[in-house]
Amino acid sequence: MLTCKEQVARSSDYLDGQLTFRERLLVRHHLMFCPNCRRFIRQMRLMQAMLKRMPQAPVPEVDALAERLAAERRKGG
Repeated sequence: MLTCKEQVARSSDYLDGQLTFRERLLVRHHLMFCPNCRRFIRQMRLMQAMLKRMPQAPVPEVDALAERLAAERRKGG
């Protein structure tokens, strides 16, 4: 059985479908018995879903705000 550390190291590849059949079985076996790693995988899936919903192009208002804040910082205020 995988350790939690090994599970975490494989998590991204697992969620992206990049593991071999044997590796997927090892991950799923570990997840059956480890509630902490199941929670971690759920959180990673949620994060992936949120990132997919974010705009791909930069938002002009955010860029303008960042520039304004940088100018204020340079002024010392």
